[in-house]
Amino acid sequence: MLKKALSAIAIATLALAANAEVLKVGATAVPHAEILNHIKPALKAQGIDLEIKEFSDYVQPNAAVEDKQLDANFFQHQPYLDSYNKDRKSSLVQVPNGKVHVEPFGAYSKKIKNIADLKSGATVAIPNDPSNGGRALLLLAKQGLIELKDPKNLTATALDVVKNPKKLKFKELEAPLLPRALDDVDLALINTNYAIEAKLNPTKDALFIENADSPYTNIVVARKDRADGADIAKLTKALHSAETKKFIEEKYKGAVVPAF
Repeated sequence: MLKKALSAIAIATLALAANAEVLKVGATAVPHAEILNHIKPALKAQGIDLEIKEFSDYVQPNAAVEDKQLDANFFQHQPYLDSYNKDRKSSLVQVPNGKVHVEPFGAYSKKIKNIADLKSGATVAIPNDPSNGGRALLLLAKQGLIELKDPKNLTATALDVVKNPKKLKFKELEAPLLPRALDDVDLALINTNYAIEAKLNPTKDALFIENADSPYTNIVVARKDRADGADIAKLTKALHSAETKKFIEEKYKGAVVPAF
């Protein structure tokens, strides 16, 4: 009888796996793919087989969603999505209840230990995409290092700098390359996911970092025709669970902050 019961359970398990709905989600490795891997078993129990495809840049995950290679992605904030949609004439959207966490953006250096020691004419590396480049300049402005024409413009560029008392020189690089540029520049403004990948601890190694009131909450994104899917709703519910919140808080220790 026991053997028959175990066989029945095995058959039922195989049937559930065979009938599982596949949900393909793109993500950058840290922390997004790590968080998705954490919720994978919970979604499996609900009949959803979560397939996670990792990317090392910020363009391909959106392109893959647009091309229907992926159902959704999880790596970006709303200002970046707005900029991407404008530049690419696309219409990707944040899914309902899509806000997950904030990665406080920070400034790093191998040449100075205190921002007061930043020399005149120093080279400062910032991301070359409009939203994160603007984010970097806003953070520099909050430190009093520069003054911007419009301190609320999330897509400010170096051309919007109206005061630059230290005559800082801005070097724009692709976001993934910023940690590797630390040997060559005086200061680099780095997205937290790439900082963590480079073994930098934002709460300890950053010379200064964004406050918790950052508007750059990381979100789940999909095409309009997929945003309201039942499987997407299960994904965001799992991302908003108490277990996920605890996982984020314990694993990243303030470098990644839950936004729910």
